[in-house]
Order: sequence, then C-alpha cells, then structure tokens
Amino acid sequence: MQKLGKQTIKFDNPITITETCSIVGPKEGEGPLSKYFDKYVEDEFWEEKTWEKAESKFIKETVNSCITKSGIPSNTIDYCFAGDLLNQCISSSFGLRELAIPFYGIFGACSTFVEGMQLASVFIDGDAADHALCAASSHFCSAEKQFRFPLELGNQRPPSAQWTVTGSGAALLSKNGQGPFITTITTGKIIDMGIKDANSMGAAMAPAALDTLVTHFKDTGRNPSYYDAILTGDLGHIGKEILMELAETKGYNIKNNYNDCGVLIFNKNEQDVHSGGSGCGCCATVFAGYVFNMLKQKKYKKILLIATGALTNSTTSQQGESIPGIAHAVSIEV
Repeated sequence: MQKLGKQTIKFDNPITITETCSIVGPKEGEGPLSKYFDKYVEDEFWEEKTWEKAESKFIKETVNSCITKSGIPSNTIDYCFAGDLLNQCISSSFGLRELAIPFYGIFGACSTFVEGMQLASVFIDGDAADHALCAASSHFCSAEKQFRFPLELGNQRPPSAQWTVTGSGAALLSKNGQGPFITTITTGKIIDMGIKDANSMGAAMAPAALDTLVTHFKDTGRNPSYYDAILTGDLGHIGKEILMELAETKGYNIKNNYNDCGVLIFNKNEQDVHSGGSGCGCCATVFAGYVFNMLKQKKYKKILLIATGALTNSTTSQQGESIPGIAHAVSIEV
C-alpha cells in the first residue's frame, strides 16, 4: 500500500469485493430500489418479539446469505467487521454470535459500513486475511426508541428529519478476484460545526463529508470528473444540497455526478420520509443492492462512496452537546 497525504491509502494490489447481500424492511421494499435488494420483508418485527431482535435477525440473515452467495466456505473467512446504531452494538453482536468467525464490533454511526470496508481492506492488504466480511444494520423502530421518542407517543417529525432505514447490507472482501476493486480509502476526521438539532442530521454531517471529499481529491490528485458517481451515505435531501454548495466554495463542482443513498432509497413524493433515508443500513443496503449491481454491469466503472455518520446519542443530546460528524470514503473501480 501507499500512503497518500495524511488520510488516504492507495492499494497496489486492489481489494476485490467478491459478493454482497442486502435485506430490507417493507418501506424500503416499496421504494425505487426494490428490485435491487436480495429480499424485503413485509413485517418490521420479522416474526420476532421486539424491534431489537428483528434488527439482529436482519444482520444475521444478510451475512449468512452473503456467505452462501459467495460460495466461499465460512471457515475460510478470517474476520467479520460489523456494527449498528444501538447501544453497545447489540444488533451485530447478538445477530452474529453463532457465526463462529473472528469478530470486530465497530461503531462509526451511519458511516460504519464503509469503516468496516476500510479496516477489512487494510487487513487483507497486510496479509492478515484472505477474506473478510463487512456488515451494518439499522431499524427505524429501534432507532426512534433509542434516539428520539417512543413511537407510541406519535410525535410529529419536522421536515428536516430523516427516516432510519430498516435493513442490513453485507459485503465479502477478498485478496483475489475479478473485481469490482477497492483502490483507495480515505479515513475521515471528526468535524463539529456546533449543530445541535437532532432532527437535522444531514446538516450536521455535511461538513464532515466535505472535509473527506476535499481531502480525497487533494491526496489522490483526482477531481470529481474522475468518477462516474460520487455517493454519500445518508445526508438526505437537505444535507445533499448543503454539500453541493459547500463543495462549490472549495472549487469542486459535483452536481453532475453526485447523489446520496438516503435520497435514492425512498421516493420523496410518494413515501412519507421527509428529508430521506438515514441509518447504518442506508449506505449498506444501497451499496450492497443497487450500487454493486451497477458496478457488476459496468454501468458504473469508478465510484467514490463516502459514508457519513453523526456521532451522537440520547445522553449527549439531553446534555445540550453538539453533533460531531464523521465521513469515511472508499474508491471502487471496475
């Protein structure tokens, strides 16, 4: 590997994304990307007694399906990097406790999926692994319960609020293969602009996305036109507009090839999601479903995926703290 600048690594031997899988909930299954998901369930409980147990089932079934689709025996997979939004990452640890693969529970808020891809890539490039799993999940009901208000209260959500994606995405990375390939990773810094509104996550995360975007271009010497698509994780409609405006102030016009996973996964005009999708499962399911499909068909040949995360919880919000943001990027090429 080569270190480019302070935050980017270029792989001399690019890492193969061997296979992916995505399973989503009913609202996501009714959205514009429905045909790209491996499966969608009509019951948010998925026959479980609690939303938390349902979320664990999402990540369990997604990871197992990803392994099955890959044809790679599970006992040859060296590590699993997975995380979610719930306290102590219980969805991942409980959902994957029977996996019998060395496990790293990770947390980067909604940037967790790409954080896992970065860590797995470094392990593989450093000859510590031949195969590694990356996975993330979220659930609208469990997230509302933990971060905002119990659904039973029926609180009105402001237009800036986003809808946490119910679902899980997984990717299996390998040392060898036919691609698509992870060619570079750019690890983000914590960026805090003092925003405190927990119902405006897109605005809180957009500055972190900008910092990683600009850093990636400076470190690699690339510009927006290098990529067929630049995708952020879950800025939503409001955060997407903010990022485009901020990028222009830095001299980068990304309007022609930029979109956001939280914008893509729902139909704003037909589904009541306000500013779009969010959550660990947002970037994970959109990539594992729609984006990976586009790469395999070579409709996208070069993409920059920047997963965004709001590093907050209910305690910090109650104590009047601001919302720090983080954004991690991977460039993927066919």
